[in-house]
Amino acid sequence: MPPSPWTPESDAAGTTGDPIRVVLVDDQQLVRGGFRMLINSQPDLEVVAEAGNGSEALAALAAVGADVVLMDVRMPGMDGIEATEKLLGAGGVRNEDVKVVVLTTFDLDEYALSAIQAGASGFLLKDAPPEELLEAIRTVHRGDAVIAPSTTRRLLDHVAPLLRTAGSPGSPHAAAVASLTPREHEVFSLIAQGLSNPEIATKLFLSEATVKTHVGHILAKLEARDRVQAVVIAYATGIVAP
Repeated sequence: MPPSPWTPESDAAGTTGDPIRVVLVDDQQLVRGGFRMLINSQPDLEVVAEAGNGSEALAALAAVGADVVLMDVRMPGMDGIEATEKLLGAGGVRNEDVKVVVLTTFDLDEYALSAIQAGASGFLLKDAPPEELLEAIRTVHRGDAVIAPSTTRRLLDHVAPLLRTAGSPGSPHAAAVASLTPREHEVFSLIAQGLSNPEIATKLFLSEATVKTHVGHILAKLEARDRVQAVVIAYATGIVAP
C-alpha cells in the first residue's frame, strides 16, 4: 500500500518541547538544500548545521548541539564511514548523544554496511519519499532504529553473505547470541524480522513493558548500540536469512 498522505499536522501531532536538531552531511549543496527545506518545514525539526565531508561534520558537531546526523557515505576527504566511526566510537566527539542515519544508494551496499557496523542507527536511500526521511529522523531520536523500511531490509538481504563472514561460529557475536535465554532468543528473532515492541508483545502475549525489558537485556548482552546493530548481528549469526 502507498504511504498515507503526509501533512505537517499529522507529523507534528503529539510533539512537545524543543525541536529535534539535525545536521546534514553531504558534499552536494543541492542535496543539502533540498533536505534543509524539507526538514525545516516541520515544526518539530530544525537543521542546525551542514557539512560537505566528514572532517567538516566532526568540526560542526564539536561546536553545536545535535540530535540526529544525516550522513552521506561517499564524500571527498573523510568519508561518511570514517566520520561515523570517529563520531560514535570510543572517545567519539558525541559518543552518547547523537544518532546517525546513513544516506546511500543501492550500488553502495558495502559502504552502508560498514557505516552500520560503525554504529549508525539506520540507513535510507537518498531518493526515499519525504515522509520516510522525516519519520527516520524522529524514529532514531526516540531511541529506536530505522529497520522497518523495505529499503533497509532489501539492503540487509543483499549484504547477508558479507555479514555471515563476520558471524562465523566462535565469533564474539555467536557467543553473545548463545548467551541469550530462550525467551530473549525468541524476542531477538522478532526484532530481526523488523517487528516493533507492540507487535512483539502481541505476538508473544506479553506486555510492552516486559518486551522492553527483554530488548534492553538483549542489547546489553549483544553489546549492540540499538536495534539496527542487533539486526546486523542476527544476519551475521544466521538467526535470520534473506
